[in-house]
Amino acid sequence: MSRLMEEGRCQSYASIPSDIAPEEVEVSIKDEFEHIGKNAVPLIVTFALQISLSFVTVAFVGRLGALELGGVSLANVTFTATSAVFQGLATCLDTLCPQAFGAKQYQLVGLYFQRGLAISLMFACPIALLWWNSRLMLSAMVDDQRLVEIAARYLRIMVTSIPGYVMFECGKKYMQAQNDFTTAQYILFVCAPFNVLLNYLFVFRFGLGFIGAPIATSLTFTLMGVSLATFIWRKTYTDGSASCWSPFKNWKSIFSNWGTMISLAIPGIIMIEAEFLAFESLTILSAKFGTESLAAQSVIASIQSLTFQAPFSAGIAASNRIAYHIGKSRVRACQVASQATLLYIGFLIGTTNLLFLVLGRNIIPSVFSNDKNVVKIASQVLPIIGINQVCDVLNVLSAGILRAQGRQKIGGVLNIIAYYLVGLPMAVFLGFRCKWALQGFWVGLGCGILFLGLSELYCVLKSDWTKIIRNSQLLHKDAPVM
Repeated sequence: MSRLMEEGRCQSYASIPSDIAPEEVEVSIKDEFEHIGKNAVPLIVTFALQISLSFVTVAFVGRLGALELGGVSLANVTFTATSAVFQGLATCLDTLCPQAFGAKQYQLVGLYFQRGLAISLMFACPIALLWWNSRLMLSAMVDDQRLVEIAARYLRIMVTSIPGYVMFECGKKYMQAQNDFTTAQYILFVCAPFNVLLNYLFVFRFGLGFIGAPIATSLTFTLMGVSLATFIWRKTYTDGSASCWSPFKNWKSIFSNWGTMISLAIPGIIMIEAEFLAFESLTILSAKFGTESLAAQSVIASIQSLTFQAPFSAGIAASNRIAYHIGKSRVRACQVASQATLLYIGFLIGTTNLLFLVLGRNIIPSVFSNDKNVVKIASQVLPIIGINQVCDVLNVLSAGILRAQGRQKIGGVLNIIAYYLVGLPMAVFLGFRCKWALQGFWVGLGCGILFLGLSELYCVLKSDWTKIIRNSQLLHKDAPVM
């Protein structure tokens, strides 16, 4: 822990060195709470609509039969696990773009976006190859070759979705850095219903069967990317708002100075993948308790994923706000925004999720399943999920602050420790050795999440904001547009 804290030791803020040229303004917890909360709402809608794309696919294909549903579900898990790399890569823009915008280095915002897009497309090549040849990988993991064949054909078509998906993920960060949290939401207001229509047409109306689902989804992702690119182009060249765009005068600038971005992106990938794979491991292991437990685990995971969107969105909104203050060299504002995020927003979301899951434990699972035994098992676990959510809110919000500071490396290391040295071993021990089954799984994982939340909170509380601001200034000085 001491090595992790080397870049963030606490010191007094009574006197701020003059070399960081602070641009302090009057801030209050109320103002920061309202600003972050206002931006979090459209993000919640955006992520909920984006998640609905895969739910719609499963819903339509599920009507074709159990075999098709199993194959497409396998493909969706593979897609989510591997495409999370793009989300992880885009986290470096959570740090760089808002900091540059706050520092009034507006063209750097555009340059970082262009570099992030280029880096993501570079990583897209091996991922596309993996999807194209996924049959080999899936055959080694799944015995039923019929499921493998369906999943492999699905993933081959999804290769065509990569450019649009990457553009949308990076473009969201570019717009959010400029305090625009609604454009992506409006695009999904159109694209999400369009996805439903396309799935209906291709799967049923045109008689393509399960293969129509990836065609519909790929077209939707492409439309999302093209729509956001069109908006950025219009904002840049027709609305007179070109201040944040870096003109293509020197293409070499896009393909240079990648080191800093990759050093921030790799820990971001680790943070996202570590959590996702830990949850998927529980789903796979739950099959050992029987079909009903596996079905209940799938229901629980879906509910957990939905409730997770609120803290995740608040974490992104807080990350952008605090990174903006860092760019402005506002030490006091950084402290106040962090306090508003952790104490007030964290308490509100954590309490809401806890009450929702505890009070609705007998009702919510019935939305996902008609099987009484599945609903009963899920209802017994949901209160544990509610407690875990309180810890996870602390984790997600603290991680957002660390991203704003450019300290993703701390989050990456702590995620690995929390999930694979604490959470999963405890889950396996309680689930199998103590015979607590799914309840043991989630209690064990909750121990890891608690460790992660407290560890990240400690790192945030020990933050040396003066040093963080100085490092930010040096970072952007070393990244000239030309």
